[in-house]
Amino acid sequence: MGLRLDLLSLFTTLALLSTTTTIVLSDVILSKVDRRIDLTSQIVRLTSKLKVENAGPGPVSEILLTFPEVQAKDLAYLTAALNEGKGKVRNSGSSLPINVVNPEGMPPSLTCHSISLPKALAEGDSLTIDVLAVFTHALRPFPEEITQADIQLVLFQDTAHYLSPYAVNVQSLTVKLPKARIETYTKLENTNVHGSDIKYGPYQNLPPFSYAPVAVHFETNQPFAVAQELVREIEISHWGNVQVTEHYNIVHGGAKSKGEFSRLDFQARPHLRGASAFRNLVAKLPPRAHSIYYRDEIGNISTSNIWGDPKKTELLIEPRYPLFGGWRTTFTIGYGLPLQDFLFESEGKRFINFSFGSPINDLVIDNIIVKVVLPEGSNDIFTSTPFPAKQGQETKISHLDVVGRPVVVLEKTNVVPEHNQYFQVYYRFSSLSMLREPFMLISGFFFIFVACIVYMHVDMSISKTSASYLAKMQWDEVRATIQQVQSVINQCLYTHEKLEASLRDLSRTGDVQACKTARKTADSLLNEYSKELKPLLSFLQSSPQATQILPKVEELVAKERELQERLIAKHSTIVDCYEKKIGGRELENRVASQQQKVVVLKQEVEDLLDYIEEI
Repeated sequence: MGLRLDLLSLFTTLALLSTTTTIVLSDVILSKVDRRIDLTSQIVRLTSKLKVENAGPGPVSEILLTFPEVQAKDLAYLTAALNEGKGKVRNSGSSLPINVVNPEGMPPSLTCHSISLPKALAEGDSLTIDVLAVFTHALRPFPEEITQADIQLVLFQDTAHYLSPYAVNVQSLTVKLPKARIETYTKLENTNVHGSDIKYGPYQNLPPFSYAPVAVHFETNQPFAVAQELVREIEISHWGNVQVTEHYNIVHGGAKSKGEFSRLDFQARPHLRGASAFRNLVAKLPPRAHSIYYRDEIGNISTSNIWGDPKKTELLIEPRYPLFGGWRTTFTIGYGLPLQDFLFESEGKRFINFSFGSPINDLVIDNIIVKVVLPEGSNDIFTSTPFPAKQGQETKISHLDVVGRPVVVLEKTNVVPEHNQYFQVYYRFSSLSMLREPFMLISGFFFIFVACIVYMHVDMSISKTSASYLAKMQWDEVRATIQQVQSVINQCLYTHEKLEASLRDLSRTGDVQACKTARKTADSLLNEYSKELKPLLSFLQSSPQATQILPKVEELVAKERELQERLIAKHSTIVDCYEKKIGGRELENRVASQQQKVVVLKQEVEDLLDYIEEI
């Protein structure tokens, strides 16, 4: 439905021109017009060779080019240059200036562009101009949806007659197609088909605004790769490197895919079950590109190849899956370049000379944003572009930056490979600013080393005169004293064990004298241990830090003394019985009460030792 409306709009536009044939802008005559439309890719390139003659009395300084509104909205690039004949284009360093104009009396459904001649064309003189017009989205898929097994057919519309406000003496048109397979095409007088070329004309003596609408419906399976957005970041480092990062959001702009996709069929017969899809793109990078990478949101993509020669470096980009109509993918490519190939100096200023568009072949870009990140400290920034582009500036904060790096932002819509021309960014930059980052690194490491030296030589402990430090020292002394008390008590318990061992030996051997000797030794040791405990208890009693634990320590000492007394009494009773030859049941009766008390006291002493140990 959309294609029919476009055709109707084009026919309506041309019909309106029939009422304007009386408009005479000048006495210019196009004595010969040769047009060639290249439809071998998704980008339509219209090349026109115009031989212009001035048949009037006055000089002519400009030539008008007209495009119908339905074509003008798809016009991406327009250039004109003088032709010296024999196929040679005069190289004057730049193309002829072209501006959009609105002449009086021109229908509003036409868009006019004015070519300014380098010098006025005098009466009777002639010259030849080569015009190149590039259109995007001018090939409309028809049908708009296809299956995996279908081929892609597109429709192109134009006029066989050169649409111009000037009379044309002789005109011809050649339409170049990618293949010889043509579904349908408009047949006019003098129409011939030679292989993949359709030739209309020559047509003679055409009045101004003459028209002859034609439509060509043909097969094309060329990649319809459209970057809906491309963000290029070119980061300049005066340490010798230019880092380029490009973020792509690409969609297949051809006939949309419908139905199911079979990977098996595609792998087995890709030319039949996926003819309209594209599996790879080729990017032509500068010859000394290095550190090249290709990745997406998931990570690095290994399905890519690089090869190069002294003139170029080519990167074959293969997405993770083939792209059919309407499918999209996003990815990022990046690479480094030597600074000396792109940075130059002129009149005290430095300038970067870099290409504007994408390095990918035959890529249509709906919107491109080019960011040139200059070194921190750059100033007096000026940008020169070979075509109009929206300009702006922002700031980027990166590593070791203080105020940030100035960023020149260029933005343009409807970009084609012809826009891949060099632009320049001029700026001033002091060489001393390059020492800023090394100085920051050296200073940072210096302060780290100084801090380490200070840390190693400064006493970071708490002051010995502070209350917390004194309390900690007092508690350490209390803890050490309690450990000494525990040690003495354990020695007393060991002596008790020795004393009870002598009684067991007595019952076995009957040697009373040996038992008395063990008693004397134990008494001597226990007296010494008692003397050792006195100063320790005195210290604990005088220390405020031992207030909570002192009762338990005193109880421990008291229980040990009571245990000691019970053991000595038991020992004396048994020895006395052996001397008096008393044994058996009577001996057991005499020591039974004492033995029970000894067992209880031992358990209490052990419990107190465990309690103090936990504290």
